[in-house]
Amino acid sequence: MSSSVYQINKGINKPIEFKGLKAQYIWYLGGGLVILLIFFAVIYIIGVNVFICLAVIVSLATALFMYVYKLSRAYGEYGLMKKVAKKAVPKVIKSYSIIRLKKQLLHEKSV
Repeated sequence: MSSSVYQINKGINKPIEFKGLKAQYIWYLGGGLVILLIFFAVIYIIGVNVFICLAVIVSLATALFMYVYKLSRAYGEYGLMKKVAKKAVPKVIKSYSIIRLKKQLLHEKSV
């Protein structure tokens, strides 16, 4: 039996990459697979036919792999975190000091 050797780390100060997945996407894929395993156990215990269980799990696993690899390619190591953080940035910054200044200027003109 031959053993497989996988190179995980590319070097010092470089992100972890495994089979094209970068950084946190390895954890997302692992977590998704654990959830699929639990889901398989639940639907099997409920009494769903084994072939239907396998068909559902294989299709969900395929979708999971495709989605996680798409995220990894699209956003890279930190891109997804940057995208989430960008939603927290306000589109408009209201400066009430300018409004007060305008009111004061209008008030001085009328006096």
